[in-house]
Amino acid sequence: MRRVDETSAGGLVLDHPGPTARGALIGRLDRRGRLLWSLPKGHLEAGETEVQAAVREVHEETGILGAVRGKLGTIDFWFVAEGRRVHKTVHHYLLLAADPVGGLELSDADVEVSEVAWVPLPEVAARLAYADERRLLERVPELLARPA
Repeated sequence: MRRVDETSAGGLVLDHPGPTARGALIGRLDRRGRLLWSLPKGHLEAGETEVQAAVREVHEETGILGAVRGKLGTIDFWFVAEGRRVHKTVHHYLLLAADPVGGLELSDADVEVSEVAWVPLPEVAARLAYADERRLLERVPELLARPA
């Protein structure tokens, strides 16, 4: 079986850095029709950096333009698809909404996304379907404590 390496980027965008912050999560339907919540992410395009891809993917999948505050971490895993063994690496960032006054309306216009929701930050981990993504949230307080 042919081995392929894929790289993606995305992250958690917050509406503001304060104690009542909310994070934008995306919901996708799995093969059984269950809605699974996750962090927005997607493939890097040619010539794009991880950070550029994270900002673009978060914007495409949530409708929110964010500014990167710091790196949450990297997740890598293996899966088989279309007769290939895929090693996927996903770089996750913490972002803050770039226009908190007028730019907080979510959009699920991306065809890969079934739903988008603002979730209070203390509830994000419970909503996420994947343990690897839940572990990334441990870095959020540290990144928010850094000067902007």
